[in-house]
Amino acid sequence: MPHKKRFSRIMRQQFALLTITALAASTMLISCNETAIHPRETSTASLETPDKLPKIQINQVGFLPQDNKVAVITEQQQGTFKVFSLATQQVVFTGQLRDKGRWPLSDEVVSLADFSQVTQAGDYRLELDEGRQSALFSISPLAYSEIHDASLKAYYFNRASMALSAEYAGQWARAVGHPDTQVMIHASAASDQRPEGTFISAPKGWYDAGDYGKYVVNSGISTYTLLLAYRQFSDFYATRSGHIPESNDAVPDILNEVKWNLDWLEAMQDPNDGGVYHKLTTLNFSGSVMPDKAIEQRYVVQKSTAAALNFAAVMAFASQVYSDYENAYPGKSAAYSQAALKAWNWAKAHPEVYYQQPDDVKTGGYGDKYLADEFAFAAAQLFVLTQDPYYLDEFLRLDQPFKVANWASTAGLGYFTLVSFAQDLMSAEQYQQIADKLIKQAELIVTQLEESAYQVPLIESDFVWGSNAVAMNKAMVLLIANQHKVNPQFRHAAVALSDYVLGRNPTGYAYVTGFGQQSPLHIHHRPSEADGVVAPVPGFVAGGAQNGWQDKCTYPSKMPAASYVDDFCSYSTNEIAINWNAPLVYVLAALQADSASR
Repeated sequence: MPHKKRFSRIMRQQFALLTITALAASTMLISCNETAIHPRETSTASLETPDKLPKIQINQVGFLPQDNKVAVITEQQQGTFKVFSLATQQVVFTGQLRDKGRWPLSDEVVSLADFSQVTQAGDYRLELDEGRQSALFSISPLAYSEIHDASLKAYYFNRASMALSAEYAGQWARAVGHPDTQVMIHASAASDQRPEGTFISAPKGWYDAGDYGKYVVNSGISTYTLLLAYRQFSDFYATRSGHIPESNDAVPDILNEVKWNLDWLEAMQDPNDGGVYHKLTTLNFSGSVMPDKAIEQRYVVQKSTAAALNFAAVMAFASQVYSDYENAYPGKSAAYSQAALKAWNWAKAHPEVYYQQPDDVKTGGYGDKYLADEFAFAAAQLFVLTQDPYYLDEFLRLDQPFKVANWASTAGLGYFTLVSFAQDLMSAEQYQQIADKLIKQAELIVTQLEESAYQVPLIESDFVWGSNAVAMNKAMVLLIANQHKVNPQFRHAAVALSDYVLGRNPTGYAYVTGFGQQSPLHIHHRPSEADGVVAPVPGFVAGGAQNGWQDKCTYPSKMPAASYVDDFCSYSTNEIAINWNAPLVYVLAALQADSASR
């Protein structure tokens, strides 16, 4: 049966709040240059000194019954709290606050309200002695199902080269934009076979973030993470409908969605030599217009080693995954394999072709001059695909440290692959050497939680552009480590990180659009800003708090964990991006799928 869009009662309340709040918002003027955006006049409420009354910061979406359940109380160290059932209006639990001291990243004195003993499904609120109440939250065995589905469907909403019909997009329907069938070869990308000013066709793919560019490097980590979610939780995805045009075919919808981006990635490889163009964009960022109104000429820009290696890794993984769907996508698995090998060979022949932004191109750079981690990522994927020990030798020779992954640091993705899928392909000593690095990183993250007054494993260096993605990528480390070596503290720390993103943070925002009692209304996302719809496109995670202040917005706090503003002008804290949503999708799937087996 076709999937019907479902809204919980809490979610309907949220959309009512979206409507009331956003109708009062003033308009804003933006220029075509991302670095010259003029902010909306910020409301005085966002600039007021925070009061010293207690605040209750809590996961506003929901908890799985058997997981830890914790709220953070600011500016109150002692006293009791109560948990009320909305169904019965009765107190179901009374607990004592635990003083945890000052959290320097928000400069708040905090205590904890632990109500993990409450396991009965239902809707609840938490209340302090003096009567202050928390946001509504639920306890449910399906706590993450709806928000997971929305976070995955955000990719459909960011598709290029197709119209979004009301049947699948509802009020966020839009006309087709960026067909990308006449993409010009930029001077930096020119070759004898493809001279400057000639055209190629490279349609489909996902818009990278709040802008309309398509970037191979960032698509790499995003696509890999979604493929990993499917590969590890295939039962969870087997019958899950995303309510997209491809639904009801013989392929899980997460793979239908990923295929849209793989089709674009294929076109970014030059068939003449195997090199991969770094990006497809206009010369400058578009203004705040809908995709069909952003009609400037689009270009493919410079081949790069980083793009080739990300491409090789993703295509190698895709070849394995889509081999199970040969009937639906005949020949694709083999084509992906050949494309991966050609890209690897090009990268080995051109190991230091770093992306250099041309003078006339002003869109995102994704430049990276350290590529050993990308070589390791690609080598791991090609080893599992081909089982050729040459690629494992390459991975081991590079000896990259295990780090929490991001678009510029991808060796950790190679570790994920080898730990998850290659145990039978290497010696016990080799496998243990690789797995130990993963476990050590997970244990470090648990230590960070234990040292945090807020009981979230985030440190000052995590509060960078896309800090919420850092949180979710840390949670991925914990959950994958837990698959290898079960440790309740790994899952506990991962749940704490998801709680943080869903509301247990100093800003009080549930950072995923459309979910929770207070979520972002004005994400830096051109379709959400320009479509005339009050509510933003749902399912996107905002970048999150950080105090770099790279834009011209006004912020309520200089503290790293509190420096956030819900305004389109704040592309440094309120933009969205495909590589931020991907680990969110993975974490929600992992927590939900694992809960079903507990």
